[in-house]
Amino acid sequence: MKAQELMGKTPDELKDELIALKKEQFNLRFQKASGQLENTARERQVRRDIARIKTVMSAKLAS
Repeated sequence: MKAQELMGKTPDELKDELIALKKEQFNLRFQKASGQLENTARERQVRRDIARIKTVMSAKLAS
């Protein structure tokens, strides 16, 4: 997910995307704890996507 894609979304769409990513992050953490996580790189992607969304949301709020 690129920041440019996120800039075109409405605040409601960004909130929905953020909620979905937080749920996915929880599930990935649960899988890691139980030893079932296969794609460990996905954890990093999700964490960075969450940060990217939060950054875009704060930038939209400031302007």
